[in-house]
Amino acid sequence: MTSTTPRPLNLADVLEAMADTIPDRAAVFTMDRVYSYADIDDRATRLANHLVSLGVEPGEHVAVHASNRIEWVDALYGCLKARAVPININYKYLHEELSYLYENADCVAAIVAPEHVETVRALDVPLLRDLIVLDEGYDAALAAASPQRQVAGRSPEDHYVLYTGGTTGNPKGVIWRNDDIIRAALNAARYGAPIESVEQLAAEAAANENPMVLLACGPMMHGGSQWILGNGHVAGYTVALYTETSFDATRILDLVEKAGVNSLTFLGDAMGRPVAEAILAAPDRWDLSSLAAVSNGAAPLSDGVREQIRRALPGRFILDSYGASESGATGSRIDDGTGAATGAPRFDVSDQVEVFDSSFEPCPPGVDGMLGRSGPVPLGYYKDPAKTAATFREIDGVRWAIPGDFARREQDGSVTVLGRGSVCINTGGEKVHPEEIEAVLLRHPDVFDAAVVGTPHERWGQQVTALVKSREGAPVTADVLLEHCRTLVANYKVPKAVLFVDEVPRTAVSKVDYAATATLAAELLG
Repeated sequence: MTSTTPRPLNLADVLEAMADTIPDRAAVFTMDRVYSYADIDDRATRLANHLVSLGVEPGEHVAVHASNRIEWVDALYGCLKARAVPININYKYLHEELSYLYENADCVAAIVAPEHVETVRALDVPLLRDLIVLDEGYDAALAAASPQRQVAGRSPEDHYVLYTGGTTGNPKGVIWRNDDIIRAALNAARYGAPIESVEQLAAEAAANENPMVLLACGPMMHGGSQWILGNGHVAGYTVALYTETSFDATRILDLVEKAGVNSLTFLGDAMGRPVAEAILAAPDRWDLSSLAAVSNGAAPLSDGVREQIRRALPGRFILDSYGASESGATGSRIDDGTGAATGAPRFDVSDQVEVFDSSFEPCPPGVDGMLGRSGPVPLGYYKDPAKTAATFREIDGVRWAIPGDFARREQDGSVTVLGRGSVCINTGGEKVHPEEIEAVLLRHPDVFDAAVVGTPHERWGQQVTALVKSREGAPVTADVLLEHCRTLVANYKVPKAVLFVDEVPRTAVSKVDYAATATLAAELLG
């Protein structure tokens, strides 16, 4: 018998409503198998009941420690169904990093891929009670668990916690209410249309006879990929999940073709470039007629890679998006190839977005400030009241998330994002945003990758230092790159040192690892 009580706006309830309304529609598509909404709901329900049987209580934290696989989807929804909180673990972390994360997050259980079990067992984490290993025992546990939805009391207030990448310091757990994360980050596929109820979402999905297929090709430990999955399922779409252990452009394109992907999402150049180059190298290998758009988030596309994508996929538009763990999906802009290169990324934003000066007054157009978003924003950082108070502020009675990105309001109302304030370089009193200079360097045809950091300087305090990976066979010199920069930015922003490297340090989700970059730059400078 179907209940007439409205469902809470909770991601677990969204999944259940879709499973009840469109049970046979494909929810997750991998190269190995297609999982319907009914399949995903059944797997997550069984995992939720298994977690409860282990003594996991509502509000407790459960680590998800694995690369992309269908069990990551089980874990996300299964934890939420059990009213527990899934915690994204970076599987590339080593002992000290993992010890910090597991302890900071207060994980009481961990859902762990077999290859990481010994690493987790070596951690000294007193609160960690149970390891759920993703092997035959996991399959047996799900088979033995009840398929009945038994957990009651879910609420829009139930927590969803996302740990940041930690590129400039230790990772921080951003606490969202389910209601807020759905409205702020998981509603973009519906173009931000009002959400009146979970039942409304399910009815819309049922009425849509041509649901889109989205591809989450980044790691599920990254918020961007979780949000693609959530966006797809809030809209009743199909999400193609890339499950190879490492990024392979040809395998990505195999999945695009097999699943009939309509929207392919990159996380910056590190994914966009190899995919474009694979298509250009073998233009007849794949049938990509289903692909209507390329999306990009997490890290900007350089102009050179953007042009490669246009040549590889003519006629498609590129949807650039900006967001942060602390602010959700904040801005977007459609690039149809007609606009001029701008260097730093620019986005169209809603009236919930503002640029503030140091006194938390709105900046006029053309003036740099700090980006803020109001509306549905997180509750704060887990176990960090000081950083919570610094990032989430009440201004004139309105609560804002101000995560630390510098930005500039343009005359047309759009916002140019300049970069994270925590990596801003102070050289002789002038502020330089690394992302702006990286974008300038990447506009040079002989630059394959670049990162910019501040390194100590006796006179200026810090100097702008660039690490550059040149294109194979490109004889570019430091002098050439410096002259290139002088034609595009003020002299104080031009790097004082250009260091050529084999690889630019990046995180697992393609972002520049500024801590590692600064260390490498210091070593190279002696």
